[in-house]
Amino acid sequence: MVKNKIKEKRIEQHLTQEELAHAVGVTRQTIHAIESEKYTASLELALILADFFKTPVEHLFTLERKHIHEQKK
Repeated sequence: MVKNKIKEKRIEQHLTQEELAHAVGVTRQTIHAIESEKYTASLELALILADFFKTPVEHLFTLERKHIHEQKK
């Protein structure tokens, strides 16, 4: 499972979901789905968000290690 810090970064920047969505070219519903981890951003969108927040993509998105170990069994 991919975890993210989009909501945390958005709030730090005093942005609404609508404002962030407009800035990166997606819908507010997409931002909501990513923040609630119901949807994993595409690689392209992850890179756009990282660029927008001026942070490395791995600081916004992390892979939950527990899932990796379960898949290898």
